[in-house]
Amino acid sequence: MAATAHALHILVKHKELAEDIIKQLGKGAKFQTLAKKHSSCPSGKKGGDLGEFKRGQMVSQFDKVAFSGAILEPHLVKTKFGWHVIKVLYRT
Repeated sequence: MAATAHALHILVKHKELAEDIIKQLGKGAKFQTLAKKHSSCPSGKKGGDLGEFKRGQMVSQFDKVAFSGAILEPHLVKTKFGWHVIKVLYRT
């Protein structure tokens, strides 16, 4: 079982925008570019990079995807902060 994960994310208020971002990613858009343009999280300035974090550091919905979702694929997750597009880079 992985102890840490490294992920990128884009945080937005509306599900429709999050779904549109996933469509843009599917057409080849760069995750970092979309994060800088759309994310309301301070990490957006760094292309959405959250760095490496431990299991349990993020809210449960986010944690679940970060530690069990497919790597390098965008995932849509709703939390109390809004809608996240999450891309897990790796787990250790």
